[in-house]
Amino acid sequence: MKSHTFLALLITFSGVCAGAPAPHGKAHHVVVVVWDGMRPDFVTEKTTPNLWKLAQEGVTFHRHHPAYPSSTEVNGTVMATGVYPEHSGLMANREYRPKADPLKPVGTELPSTMQSEGAHYLEVRTLAQMLHAAGRETAVAGTKGVALLQDWSHNGTSRAARDSVVFYDGKTAPESVMAELTGTLGAWPATIEFPNSPEDEWTERALTEVLWKKRAMPAYSMLWMSDPDYSQHQMAPGSEMALAALKSVDDRLGKVIEALDTNGLRNDTDIMIISDHGFSTITRSSDVIATLNAAGIKVTGTAPEHPPLPGEVMAVNNGGSIMFYVIGHDKGVGQKLTEIIQKSDYAGVIFSRWKLPGTFDLHTGHIATREAPDVVMAFRWSAEPNAYGAAGAVVADAPHKVGKGTHATLSAYDMHNTLIAAGPDFRKGWADETPTGNIDLAPTVLWILGVPRAAPMDGRVLLEAMPKHRLGRHVSQTVLRAENPATGWKQYLKVSRVGTTEYFDEGNLGTGDER
Repeated sequence: MKSHTFLALLITFSGVCAGAPAPHGKAHHVVVVVWDGMRPDFVTEKTTPNLWKLAQEGVTFHRHHPAYPSSTEVNGTVMATGVYPEHSGLMANREYRPKADPLKPVGTELPSTMQSEGAHYLEVRTLAQMLHAAGRETAVAGTKGVALLQDWSHNGTSRAARDSVVFYDGKTAPESVMAELTGTLGAWPATIEFPNSPEDEWTERALTEVLWKKRAMPAYSMLWMSDPDYSQHQMAPGSEMALAALKSVDDRLGKVIEALDTNGLRNDTDIMIISDHGFSTITRSSDVIATLNAAGIKVTGTAPEHPPLPGEVMAVNNGGSIMFYVIGHDKGVGQKLTEIIQKSDYAGVIFSRWKLPGTFDLHTGHIATREAPDVVMAFRWSAEPNAYGAAGAVVADAPHKVGKGTHATLSAYDMHNTLIAAGPDFRKGWADETPTGNIDLAPTVLWILGVPRAAPMDGRVLLEAMPKHRLGRHVSQTVLRAENPATGWKQYLKVSRVGTTEYFDEGNLGTGDER
């Protein structure tokens, strides 16, 4: 692997100003609202008036990033822990975990998957668990199952842990709280709609009308909505359906702000609007498993009659990326697999366990978990606009249909997402041009609430966005390159760094000079 400096910004500020406040913020409450799959270029006065107005009142983070893979469960965990996937233990929405199911991939947000790993499913404590240990209550309400990852074990014995609640995909922890919610709101909607307004509205009301009204306002709240992700998967970014979904979640944000105003909490609360990832449109599909089997690699992507044997490969589709598990970690099989992929017309970036020619190793992608796949491939992408004028086109595996939206690649359109923050701890009407990421959410919330970290984090506190603070870390950009002369393969990965924290801007085939 070759690398060289792409752009050394060499920006070093003076650090925290003299007379800066103690290491905590002014707010007593932090509310995080997740717009699943929200692209930053869709924040406009016409399309999302409530979010646009909030941006004028606070800080817009122009260079915000998800972790790779740019998918929901991965970034839900990154937000919850402040560490890279390789340090949390969760690196994909769907993984092959034989303890959970030896025959097929499993969803990493499922309670059954969590139970298969026991108390150490995530290898670090979450933001909610750290707040509970400090005596702070939390309330998490999510339309999707990813919300459970914020406080996945829910087995704390402290008073704060017992009084905290997680609502996720029509269920609650503790289970007894569900009756409290349905008694006020009625039954959880029976079906998903597009836009998914009924479920998102029910979830928002669960937080604002029940958990906030019938209980004391917690130090930390998270509302995770399913749109615009659901609607962009159903159609594509920029479609009429996707724009209607944006209006729906913007209306929900309006209700959150209204509830804070009604309860007199607005001036005491920091609000952070964030998305888990960006979004692209599928312009071509390819049957990857079929091409690999035709080339002599025995690959399965569905449940076989028996667990795959040594030398066979379990392929796990994650939308814009595929995870390949070589049973027995046979390097020879892995090398043959990567060489076939490098000659394909669908590959964008390849990571491998063995630092094979033309690949980055798993540690470079921060995805070298305990149960990591042996080879990871992100699909190829381009800046081509879709039928609705939204830029960002990707190749996807055969089950995904052309014209619909997806993510989880290293596309610049997947790897840039939304963060807007307003409240007593954030500058007014300011744009942050420093690279930031979902990985910075947990350390920033802990700093605001004055709670020490339970362990080191990979993310950083976003002090540059706060009054009387300035960034005191070195900022740089680098292009990493890898090539395999035997196959003619070249790939690149553009990385921004602030201090020791890394953010991926994009990666694709080629040298990176093409853009």
